[in-house]
Amino acid sequence: MNIELAQVVTHIIGFLITVWLLKKFAWKPLLSMMEERRQKIKDEFKRIDDERASAEELKSDYEGKLKNIDVERRQKIAEAVNEANKMASDIKLSAQGEARGIISRTTEQLERDVAKAKVQLKEEMVTITLTAAEKILHEKLDEKKERELIGKFIDNIEKV
Repeated sequence: MNIELAQVVTHIIGFLITVWLLKKFAWKPLLSMMEERRQKIKDEFKRIDDERASAEELKSDYEGKLKNIDVERRQKIAEAVNEANKMASDIKLSAQGEARGIISRTTEQLERDVAKAKVQLKEEMVTITLTAAEKILHEKLDEKKERELIGKFIDNIEKV
């Protein structure tokens, strides 16, 4: 293995020229391409992170809205129950008032009917008494007939 100095120097010079040419013409475009690619990847990750943050924000907004909707739903149900209770109370009060009115009218009607019945009974008693007195006056009575007429009078009163 003989090493020739001229050949080694020629290889070194050729290597240096190749490195210089690569650095001048290939290295910068290659580095700029790699830098662009790195920037694209970085921008893409940034965009993904922004979209993820936006999605998280939307998710939290929707969860908040769902909670608000649930709270509103419960409030509406509570309001509906309160309104129904109020209506039931109003209906109950109205029905009680109507019942009192019916009872009052019925009581008044019964009192009028009782008063009429008393007047009618009085008139019938007067008529019966007058009829009995008339019969007694028309006949000459003995004790047996008097008892018989009084018995009939009492029977008539019981019928009435």
